[in-house]
Amino acid sequence: MEMRKLGRTGPEVSAIGLGAMGMSGMYGPADRGESIATVHAALDAGINLIDTGDFYGMGHNEMLLGEALKGVPRDSYLLSVKFGAQRDPAGAFLGFDGRPAAVKTALAYTLQRLGVDHIDIYRPARLDPVVPIEDTVGAIAELIQAGYVRHIGLSEVGSATIRKAAAVHPIVDLQIEYALVSRGIEGGVLDTTRELGVGITAYGVLSRGLISGHATSDTSQPGDFRGHSPRFQGENLAKNLELAERLRAAAATMGLTPAQAAIAWVAAQGLDIVPLVGARRRDRLAEAVGALKAPLSPEEVATLEAAVPKDAVAGTRYPEMMMAFLDSEKG
Repeated sequence: MEMRKLGRTGPEVSAIGLGAMGMSGMYGPADRGESIATVHAALDAGINLIDTGDFYGMGHNEMLLGEALKGVPRDSYLLSVKFGAQRDPAGAFLGFDGRPAAVKTALAYTLQRLGVDHIDIYRPARLDPVVPIEDTVGAIAELIQAGYVRHIGLSEVGSATIRKAAAVHPIVDLQIEYALVSRGIEGGVLDTTRELGVGITAYGVLSRGLISGHATSDTSQPGDFRGHSPRFQGENLAKNLELAERLRAAAATMGLTPAQAAIAWVAAQGLDIVPLVGARRRDRLAEAVGALKAPLSPEEVATLEAAVPKDAVAGTRYPEMMMAFLDSEKG
């Protein structure tokens, strides 16, 4: 497994990371045994970065990972955890809480559920609009001094917020959506992270399966939040599935599946970028790892970008209400 340094001050991480959100029902029912087997397969493949959030399944994801990682040497993997998202019992998002007391309380629950004594990278899931990012980052810095956290990350914030946070404490990475069909960070946010030495952990590299080659027009299964995503609605979905077929044809010329081509494209955008793959089955994980078998040439990158042009996707990446929480949209 190729390794990459996460930002100027961060740890060495595998060239791809495992995103565990889908193991807790966000894309419909998931098989617990298969999820745990997938975590083990990822470790066996040399993946050492595992990403979760304390609100994935309202603690379910952390408890699942705690079970999967029990007995695994703690220094053999890195845990990246997002916190702060507020949800009601029906799963609806209510906002974000970045108050220092809330930060420390959230970590206490996270450590208990995961069964570990520290988190490698701790990050607010979004920017709290009423709490200065300096206060939130300052609270995490205190947790670093106390030994409960190793590094600070951010998620879905714009350039101004990144600068304010980095003035308080070194930031190792920004977790943000980046894909062939989600290229909003180019030119603004990405320039800022590179100037400051902040890495990128890119989620949504397959746009929630849209360009994976496995997507269908049916997103109606219970618990699948894609049923509310603009990119999976009506005419948008039809247009986007056409884009996915164009990606399939281009990928085939390279001996890759659409998912492998999409992952390889993100990995080819710079050594400071680490794609997170949301595999919840071993076969999907094996497919994703296969994306790293040979780096894309500049010509292959251009071929993929011609097949899926920038801004060609139909629909925003989240519903309107959730888009309003994205400080990253400010550039």
